[in-house]
Amino acid sequence: MVEQTVRGGATVTVPPDVDIGGLIIDSRPQKPGEPVLRWSSRAHSIAEIDRELARMWAIPKLVTQIDGVEARHIAARTSVMNLVVVARRPEIGEHAAATIQQLTGRHPSRTLIVSTGDPDRPTWINAMVQAHCMLPGEDAPETCAEMIYLTAGGDAGRHLGAIVEPLLVHDLPVTLWWPGEQHFQMAIAQGLLKITDRLVVDGSSWSGDGLQHVRDMARAMDQARLAVFDFALVRQSRWREAIASVFDMPECLPYIRSIRRVAVAYATHDPTGTPGTTNVVKPIYHAAWLASRLEMRVVKPLTPVATPASRATRQAGAGRPRHAATHRGLSAVLHDGHAEVAVVIRPIASPMPSGTTLRVELLAELPRLREPRALPKWLIQVTAHKCLRARNQSSRTSGTSSEQDAREMARLIDANPLSEQILLEVEREHVLRDTLATLAPRCRALVEMLFFENPPRSYQEVARSLQLETGSIGFIRGRCLKRLRTELQKHGFR
Repeated sequence: MVEQTVRGGATVTVPPDVDIGGLIIDSRPQKPGEPVLRWSSRAHSIAEIDRELARMWAIPKLVTQIDGVEARHIAARTSVMNLVVVARRPEIGEHAAATIQQLTGRHPSRTLIVSTGDPDRPTWINAMVQAHCMLPGEDAPETCAEMIYLTAGGDAGRHLGAIVEPLLVHDLPVTLWWPGEQHFQMAIAQGLLKITDRLVVDGSSWSGDGLQHVRDMARAMDQARLAVFDFALVRQSRWREAIASVFDMPECLPYIRSIRRVAVAYATHDPTGTPGTTNVVKPIYHAAWLASRLEMRVVKPLTPVATPASRATRQAGAGRPRHAATHRGLSAVLHDGHAEVAVVIRPIASPMPSGTTLRVELLAELPRLREPRALPKWLIQVTAHKCLRARNQSSRTSGTSSEQDAREMARLIDANPLSEQILLEVEREHVLRDTLATLAPRCRALVEMLFFENPPRSYQEVARSLQLETGSIGFIRGRCLKRLRTELQKHGFR
């Protein structure tokens, strides 16, 4: 055994035939939990990278000498997986390397940070082979992991999968971390996905609304049979915990199988909220998570909701200023095995980071009613209470309160219960309006203008509105009323 001084100033004891040209050991004491660079060397081919890796771990016993005192043994490599990082830009690779170095003590791996160079040059490979080590504790040996920075240009840059595969530790799982944009249908991606067990992405960083990337990723999952880990989904964990905790309450549990509408509002910096301008991956993950947990299936995929012309737009022709209408977002339809579930993903202009979830609403129907006949009375009383509260709040802010009106409303609600006759009239009006909606559009419009508007329109006004002759209104009125009467008789009207 001989002593040699390595880069960093420390002295090590090694066999005389061992080349330690890439070894780095700082002469200063190492701090537990702090990653340090132990090895760094260059290579320009797959064979040279293999040789450097073998040389790195060829030392049978490595003991450091610091200030003439024998220190700890430097442990051999410890890998629990292969980690491949696709870095389209240098800063992405640097950020990924800094993150991975902090995981050396807990999840050591052989890491390959790969990028592509000039595709028009002849084939070339440039690699830096490193070992990063961490001291778990004062009395524990170091835990080390390998990191290979690899750049491939020319034709080699088009076949990253073929370059990466021989550098993997066999029999260990392969995780592919692809920060930023992915193009799953390109040949480069296909080659890497074939050797991957798990894909790590961040859907919230994708351009546009991110939906096409989600579709491509789903197809890649089916073709390559790999698992996907999305940071965008992980960041929503607190939302999922909050939603799930609602149904931990006994009084809410019966509604978990009766959800009929899922509405998610998200922040956008586009005043119009036009689809495609804001990444919506995180908002749609809420609906996707609920669908997967409750075993729902997709009946209608996400599509933009048709936005009606705003009032400002309609008034533009009258010389008033025209403002863009806020888009109503995206909609979809799910099915839970019993009924359809509407899904709405809606934008809201907000200073919060674009794509951030602002609100999640779940609408569930009543699974059963103990007293169905009591429902109308309950609805009327709740509505009356809400109206009274809104009126009182409005009065306090406007300064035009009427205590007499408030007392009268309270008396109607609390002192005298609503009579059965009032409830019957409300129910009949509800049936009437539902039946009216089944008539042909022209009949429905004519009846509403003559009997529901106050004051009712004249025959001349109705004729102009419906583009009919004034003399025909009486005849059409009689025919429409006859149809309405026939339908009402089916519902018990006399």
